[in-house]
Amino acid sequence: MNKFYSLVLRRWSPAPFAMAAGEYVSVSSQADTQLADLEIERRELKKNPDKELLELRDIYMVRGLDEALAQQVAAQLMQRDALAAHARDELGLTEMAKARPGEAALASAASFVCGALFPVLIAAFVFHSEVLPVLFTTTILLLVILGAVAAKAGGASVMKGALRVVVWGALSMIATSLIGHLLGQAAI
Repeated sequence: MNKFYSLVLRRWSPAPFAMAAGEYVSVSSQADTQLADLEIERRELKKNPDKELLELRDIYMVRGLDEALAQQVAAQLMQRDALAAHARDELGLTEMAKARPGEAALASAASFVCGALFPVLIAAFVFHSEVLPVLFTTTILLLVILGAVAAKAGGASVMKGALRVVVWGALSMIATSLIGHLLGQAAI
């Protein structure tokens, strides 16, 4: 068990926090961009509401409404909440698509911990000489399963999804192993 704790504490304990921090920073930048876009739209609505009404009307016409109905819909939506109408229909910002840095950070950290569970257990309980082959084999099998499950959940081709995840996962493992080997940090 000593090997297990040493491995986890030295190698993997900072990783979930790094993943969470990276995700938080990235999604915070996205949130900043969304807020900036809303502020620009707010100023445009104040400066030239008639132009913004025509802009919204044109969006609805592109979506298939005739000009009269598009004008009526745009006018009613702008009367109710002009910024919300433009945020949704011009900028594509909805409550569901709203950037949430805290949630993204937690999801990233949790995903990392779940994803690292099998490799950590393998490293802890498999003989040192067998760790890499067992780790690579198990990881490839898990990538097949995860790719297939994700594809199935998304309604896509299970074979295509599994193959895509395996190919990119394997390329990532190979690149990481080679870099580690070149830096003297891993034995392949």
